[in-house]
Amino acid sequence: MFSRDKWNEIIESLSANWFRTVMTSLGVLWGIFLLVILLAAGKGMQNGIMRGFSGMASNSMFMWTQTTSKSYKGMPKGRRYNFKIGDVQAIKDNVNGLRFVSPRNQLGGFGGNNNVIRGLKSGAFNVYGDYPEIIQQQPMDVTSGRFLNYNDIKEKRKVAIIGEGVKNSLYDYDESALGSYIKINGVNFQVIGTYRKKSGGGGNSEEDQKEIYVPFTSFSQAFNMGEIVGWMAITAKDDYSITNLKSEIFEVIKKRHDIHPEDDRAVGNFDLYQEFNKITGLFTALNAVAYFVGILVLLSGVIGISNIMLIVVKDRTSEIGVRRALGATPASIRGQILMESVVLTIASGMAGIILASLLLWSVNRFLDANNTSDMMFANPSVNVVVVIIALLVLVISGLLAGLIPAQNAIRIKPVDALSAE
Repeated sequence: MFSRDKWNEIIESLSANWFRTVMTSLGVLWGIFLLVILLAAGKGMQNGIMRGFSGMASNSMFMWTQTTSKSYKGMPKGRRYNFKIGDVQAIKDNVNGLRFVSPRNQLGGFGGNNNVIRGLKSGAFNVYGDYPEIIQQQPMDVTSGRFLNYNDIKEKRKVAIIGEGVKNSLYDYDESALGSYIKINGVNFQVIGTYRKKSGGGGNSEEDQKEIYVPFTSFSQAFNMGEIVGWMAITAKDDYSITNLKSEIFEVIKKRHDIHPEDDRAVGNFDLYQEFNKITGLFTALNAVAYFVGILVLLSGVIGISNIMLIVVKDRTSEIGVRRALGATPASIRGQILMESVVLTIASGMAGIILASLLLWSVNRFLDANNTSDMMFANPSVNVVVVIIALLVLVISGLLAGLIPAQNAIRIKPVDALSAE
């Protein structure tokens, strides 16, 4: 608890040379401002990318066939093979910890021939033969109608769910797609739903809306795929890692297709869980860099305050001598210098936090007022715990900055101080 006189003395001391005080404060202000902004920017990028993963089963991988790279059981290397529908059940039976094993087939694609026709309009779109659980493995909002179900699979219904991009290409504005028919490679499918994929701002976000989903069984029947499976989307249960289960899955495939056990190129895969962990590690590294840079700048500001306090003590040599002569204890002198240092440090730090908060508020208002669904940046913010820790660091920094000047002050002898000009 400090008296009003002491607070007046602190304010008078710091304002005696206000330009010097302000310039000294800028170091701490810039340090804490930079720390908050860097952490908030990292959080904004993390929020944007995590939004892209929202709804997606990140503990997943996609698997496809490649040519063999080793000869085995009398068969040459460079051999091509195809997944079969029986592989799906074999994987489910032999690998524990899997939640979904979804076989997929595909037609068309970006840059391909016009494989979908409705009336006089046509377009080149990705067409997938899928099972209903694919909607739980990839982020997708059904905007009208419904998605695939197992009755569609069982009865091999020729039905289709189209993306909003497909609808915009093949239908007039405000025209309903539900119940209409589209022709895929010459085969008619009835549209039972439309969807919009959730995108995290990737380069192919527009193409994600230009896809068509049909039942796997009707796809195989309509396009003469037989038992062939083009590729698979496999998701592990929450308590398991798909990365750790990959080797077991590959082992099942290699045994069923007579592939050399050590042939690591015969089965291609994209491990979404592994990539997700890389991104998480990247943000950890970015936060570490933000803390490192911010603390270094903050430290330089604290050193500046310490230097200024040394100058202040030297300028007040006579005053300190008079106070010592009048009976002021070393503890009171030390406390006064430390308090001035702490007040200057905290005031500078709070100004930095306020400026950073105003900037973040402005950025968030701008983001809220605009469509940022395709941006890899969302809601930049800093946890209040970080702000509290920063304030504690400022208090400690202020004490450290004033410690050497305070020790110098109490070493001044009253006789020497009074004789100083």
